Amino acid sequence: MKKKKNVFNLTNREMDILNILWNSENPLIASEIAKHDDTLTVNTVQAILRKLLKQNLIEVADIVYSGTVLSRSYRPTAASKDFAVQEFSAQLRNFKKNITASRLISTLLDDEDDAEAALKEIEELQAILEEKKQSLKKKMK
Repeated sequence: MKKKKNVFNLTNREMDILNILWNSENPLIASEIAKHDDTLTVNTVQAILRKLLKQNLIEVADIVYSGTVLSRSYRPTAASKDFAVQEFSAQLRNFKKNITASRLISTLLDDEDDAEAALKEIEELQAILEEKKQSLKKKMK
């Protein structure tokens, strides 16, 4: 039985290609992507790019020359951080019965080694919580 690895049910290879695109400052063509990983062939990359395009995880950035041939260059449609948040949220929904938001946040803050960073996070959370509190009060009226 195949286990879902993430919200988009991506394989390790698909994640590898997304990571290559996320780590690149510029859009890449298939042959450039293949050069980043010795285990990838251009044919494999092209097949994976088609699937990622269908899922709207990447887009065609431009049509460029690769030597004398026109090629599509690709870029991700979302930042890696946004993708990670979506993944985390989906996983969290599976455990929602057992994990409260306050318990989760407390645990995350406990794992922060930098006291200054933790204080900054707490201040940001306080602002978010106050906003959410006001929004909920308006809905209740």
